[in-house]
Amino acid sequence: MRKLLPTLAALILGALALVPAIAAPPLDKDLVAAIANPARTASFASRDAARHPAEELTFFGLQPTMSVVEIWPGGGYWTEILGPYLKARGHYTVALSVPGDAEEDAITAKWHERIAAQAGRLGTVHETFAGPGHFDLAPPASADLVLTFRNLHNWMDGGYAEQMLKAAFRALKPGGVLGIEAHRGRTDQPQDPKAQSGYVREDYAIALAKKAGFELVDRSEINANPKDTKDWPDGVWTLPPTLAQQDKDRARYLAIGEADNFVLKFRKPKH
Repeated sequence: MRKLLPTLAALILGALALVPAIAAPPLDKDLVAAIANPARTASFASRDAARHPAEELTFFGLQPTMSVVEIWPGGGYWTEILGPYLKARGHYTVALSVPGDAEEDAITAKWHERIAAQAGRLGTVHETFAGPGHFDLAPPASADLVLTFRNLHNWMDGGYAEQMLKAAFRALKPGGVLGIEAHRGRTDQPQDPKAQSGYVREDYAIALAKKAGFELVDRSEINANPKDTKDWPDGVWTLPPTLAQQDKDRARYLAIGEADNFVLKFRKPKH
């Protein structure tokens, strides 16, 4: 019997070698084309190597026929991709920050300016508001996919993260997906409820989403950065693209790159 074991082991290993590795989902050529379009803002396109837009949107399950809501689009990095991709057969809504905060109003004004200049390429971009007193992101149970990128810490700072996640839950169809990208906090330190460093513990974010009714589907390390030690003088804004320290240790922070980010995929239960 002992003499047969090496042979049996060899046969098993040989059989396993013939099984193909599970490949990542293929990238939609239209999505790749939207990302490669030279009409995109150059400063946005230069960040693609750090942000992996095609892979991340594919991970979330984006399809061209979906109704998609993006919460707080910032300067428009994702708008310049999602708009053209959804233009023909989908429905794209951005939930802008509620007017009244000078800093956020300036960001929204710049977003409007940039989007207006590309209106023909982006198609119809529907607008709602998301923030204190305005949590109707879209009609109830109308969205296939709700996305938010690097905003969770802001909602925690404002004290309405739970309300925002519940709003996303209401907007989604049963079985719809919530995609969250956020700056990943350290696990050896308690979570600051205000997330004033810009970092959020991954387990904390998962707990918030589950409290809102979501179930965790998957997580991705596509935007992980082990060089980020998360102990910077100006929090996450010390690193690119903000570089809050300006010229001080600039080369060091550029070498580290953008922050370590988690990417989480949640689903609204069908029942």
